[in-house]
Amino acid sequence: MAFDFTRRDFIKLVGAGTAAGLAGCATEPAAPAKPVGTVIVVGAGFGGATAAKYIRMWSGGRIQVFLIERNEKFVSCPLSNLVLGGSRSIDDLTIGYEKLRNYGVQVIRDEVTDIIVDKKRVRMKRVEDLPYDRLVVAPGIDFMFGDIAGLDAKAQETILHAWKAGPQTVALRKQLEAMPDGGTYILSIPKAPYRCPPGPYERACQVAAYFKQAKPRSKVLILDGNEDVISKKGLFMAAWDQLYKGIIEYRPNQEVKQVDAAALTVRTEFDTFRGNVLNVVPPQRAGDIAEKAKLVTANNRWCGVDWQTAESVAVPGIHVIGDATLSAPAMPKSGSMANNQAKIAASAIVAQLLGQPVNAQPQIINTCYSYASATEAMHVASVHRWDAEKKTLVTVPGSGGVSSQRSEMEKQFADAWARNIWADTLA
Repeated sequence: MAFDFTRRDFIKLVGAGTAAGLAGCATEPAAPAKPVGTVIVVGAGFGGATAAKYIRMWSGGRIQVFLIERNEKFVSCPLSNLVLGGSRSIDDLTIGYEKLRNYGVQVIRDEVTDIIVDKKRVRMKRVEDLPYDRLVVAPGIDFMFGDIAGLDAKAQETILHAWKAGPQTVALRKQLEAMPDGGTYILSIPKAPYRCPPGPYERACQVAAYFKQAKPRSKVLILDGNEDVISKKGLFMAAWDQLYKGIIEYRPNQEVKQVDAAALTVRTEFDTFRGNVLNVVPPQRAGDIAEKAKLVTANNRWCGVDWQTAESVAVPGIHVIGDATLSAPAMPKSGSMANNQAKIAASAIVAQLLGQPVNAQPQIINTCYSYASATEAMHVASVHRWDAEKKTLVTVPGSGGVSSQRSEMEKQFADAWARNIWADTLA
């Protein structure tokens, strides 16, 4: 269970409030080696939780780690589309942070409101400012609602994105259940880059699978802001044709510019569409705290990092991981990538604080499964390694690739992948 710290609890824990003093204050599961520093991790998704766990593991408990997360529990975005299809519940994807305590990670349920870079301190809503020697920022994404006219706070109550797994996922499923047979579900996809490139196309499959079973006269209309399907195109097109012919309609180059919540319409540059359920996924950028800390370096959206260490190119001493980063070429924003990036950051931080050499040749793997139905899935995979000449991670030629076809066996692999990455991140 995450610690619900009070101001009094915090003062007891941090003592004098210096980074050096803080490192010796936490209760360890066993007598640790002499602490050498404090790391704060902001955000406990696939990136942040993994980083916190591995910093503790790889430092042998010598680095004090605080993990700050505003949500009580982790909810997995991968597999969340299955909640919309009806083959999983949100509880199936919800995991607590309790097991991170076994590694000595101090989990604080709070929200970071500011990062005071010159003083190396993190400001939170509920407890005192917290000092650090190194900081990991894993804020995920926030949405650029203002880019879509009419998508104000009131409209957002009924026009959902459900692009952060949790309450909106459940609410969107309820909207689909309440929709009349013969109605239209409109899914709008923003221009890339966005979190989980194949996610919208998988979502279309899952909603279509539900309609095929429960509302066979209903339609899925995909309005894609991109020129074409940007991930697993052949596999998705085959699934739409073979499994959902007459249910899914795909329209590329249809970036949504305006919505009308009362009229249930969306408008692109030249056309207006009316639906019964509007699922508008807005353009995305790095989470708010990254912007406040001046970590955003590209297009006012993403955070540039040195991929040997995942350290910000804008603010030394702060490592940025996960969906908030400016991706290296052909490197998607995915749970698998966030988990791997966390290990780059953890390795570098442990080396830096323990006075050891930093790994100069990081290599990471991305694996992403998509469920075409409740029983079949497919995948894409790639390997990325450091290129000293280009000074970034590049895709290893011939590595990875996509499934030859969707299959029930791939679905079993997808289920196993989810269990394994959840365990690697949180158990």
